[in-house]
Amino acid sequence: MGGSLFIVAAPSGAGKTSLLKALVAKQQQIKVSVSYTTRLARDGELNGKDYFFVSQEKFAYMYKSGYFLESAIVFSNSYGTSRRMITTQLNKGRDIILEIDWQGAGQIRNTYPNCTSIFIFPPSKVALAQRLQGRCQDDERTILCRMRDSENEMSHYIEFDHLIINDDFGLALTRLEGIISSKDHSLDCNCKQY
Repeated sequence: MGGSLFIVAAPSGAGKTSLLKALVAKQQQIKVSVSYTTRLARDGELNGKDYFFVSQEKFAYMYKSGYFLESAIVFSNSYGTSRRMITTQLNKGRDIILEIDWQGAGQIRNTYPNCTSIFIFPPSKVALAQRLQGRCQDDERTILCRMRDSENEMSHYIEFDHLIINDDFGLALTRLEGIISSKDHSLDCNCKQY
């Protein structure tokens, strides 16, 4: 029996990476896919652990070769998921989470219509701005771009199966665990209801 495929998407600063790290620490049988990117590594990020950091030329070659199951351009950087890695892991019966944006999520749903998609919402725009500033990863210009683009990103939540509002980390993690653990993946708030 094959594994299950999950998509988790959110605007920058909504807390999806923190939630997924906490989830994997508790449920070690699930794996978060490591994406390829052309962006530079941030302080503390490791190649092969956080992302596979590649040049734009290498990414373009991989894209043309059909290497990626999904790919997108986000904030002028390219991101992509290895088709072979996902197929291999699913065929081994392993559950995989793709931490990708709404563009990639649409591509995955076309290939894997039975996947489960989850969108993480920040509690408010003010909280989102505070989180982006508090994590000290971006300059003010980048934060303004991320805030501007977050409205467009959040407008796509209706395309997802589940919506989790990350206003209380523990509760949001419990909801995420419930969706991942559910055999029919129909727990939590279903976006079609909003």
